[in-house]
Order: sequence, then structure tokens, then C-alpha cells
Amino acid sequence: MAKFSLKDKPLLRNFIWGIVFVGAMLLVIQLLMALFTRHNRELTVPDFTALDMTTVHRVANNLHLRVEVADSVFVKHLPLGVVFSQNPPAGSRVKKNRRIFITINSTVPRMVTVPSVIGYSLRQAQAELMAGGLQVGRLTYVSDIATNNVLKQQYRGADIPAGKKLETESKIDLVLGLNYEDSSTDVPNVKGFTSGVASANIIENSLNVGRIRYDDSVKNYADSLHAVVFTQSPEAASRIPMGRNVDIWLTVNPEKLK
Repeated sequence: MAKFSLKDKPLLRNFIWGIVFVGAMLLVIQLLMALFTRHNRELTVPDFTALDMTTVHRVANNLHLRVEVADSVFVKHLPLGVVFSQNPPAGSRVKKNRRIFITINSTVPRMVTVPSVIGYSLRQAQAELMAGGLQVGRLTYVSDIATNNVLKQQYRGADIPAGKKLETESKIDLVLGLNYEDSSTDVPNVKGFTSGVASANIIENSLNVGRIRYDDSVKNYADSLHAVVFTQSPEAASRIPMGRNVDIWLTVNPEKLK
């Protein structure tokens, strides 16, 4: 029997070498694509919120990420110059050298003018202050013929006149009248609301915001922004004297809202 040899079949030999060449090229292309796309080498975006820019750049450089300031806001209860929000959010999977856009808390507080709300009702005063970038602080009630009539406006224990400049989101305390024939109010149901919305509802019902507590599911500042009330005390629909405290507990665990 004659021995088989590719030397005697040039077409078959070229065909086989062609297949080998194409297979090798596909393998090289696949390896190059994996190299350039860094397949299975994605990075987890860290949580930059509430960090100062020096720390942000150090963390980003260590992870081979790029950080770019896209915007700034002013949030009074946050330290100046720290990160307020980021995009992509913490926990996202990205490639090396990806740009992370951040919004920082401005280093220069925005100032607003204090209006006069003396003589306003509580609801009118709350709307006026909020429209001007301020918040209602502590409610104090004193005997008067007209319940919820604003008698004084104060800041840090002292009367504050209209026209004074304060940092945005500063809290203006109100001294209100209280007719003892009309001195109780219903506790609102604030379950499912964020802290800011819950607080506004409590104040609107002539009550003060007491303790604000977060459960173990709230791990960082970003969580606190999304946390909602799951428990309150006193319970909704209770009727209590005006000016009393309502305590709230917040979570990001949806199971606690069922």
C-alpha cells in the first residue's frame, strides 16, 4: 500500500495550512480583544461620598480610576468640599481608567436673606422660609389668643430680624401663639418618607422633630439620603399637645416597610 503524503497533494496541504492560519489568527484576535477590553478585570467603584478631595484622588489613583468634578451644591450639614454624589454610583463595575463624575459640596456657603414671618400662620411661615432656602427649626408655644400665629423668629436662641444674611438651609426657630382651647393636634403618618419630607410633615402639624435614628442597614451618607421612616413615636393618628416631639427611625431595608 502506498504511503499517504501531503507532499503529493498540494491543494489539500494548502487547505489545511489555511485552516491552521485562520485558527491562529482567531486566537490572536481573541487574546488581543481580551487584553484591550480587560475581560474579567473590571473594577468595583468605591463610595466617594462624604470624602474630601485629597482622599478621593488617592483612592482613585490606587484603583486606576479618573475623577472629574462635574458640579457643586451646598448642603449645610455636610462638611465643605466633600463629595455629595457620584456617577457611576458606588458598587458599579467599570473598566480601568474609567472617569467617575462627582458633585462636591461647595467650599463657599451660599447665603440667603432672612424674611419676616412674624404675624404669619405656621403653614405660611414654613412655606416662606422654605422658598427662601431656609428651614423651620424648633417650635415653641406660648399663651396667645391665636393658635399658630408667629410671634417671634429666632436663630440660635436670639431674635433675628428680616434682612439678615444666613447660610442656606439654616433653621429659624419660631415662637408661636397657643390658645389652650385649641392646643392639641394629630400626629401625621410619616412612614415611608425620607427624613426631610417626614420632618416637614411633622412641623406642618405643629409638632417638633425629636430623635432621628438610623438602623444598621444605613451604612453611609448615600444610604442616609435614601433611607425612609419605618417606625415613629408617637404613632400616627395619636392626638397630642402641640409642640411635642415625634421621634423617627429610618432604614433602607424594604422588608421593614411591610
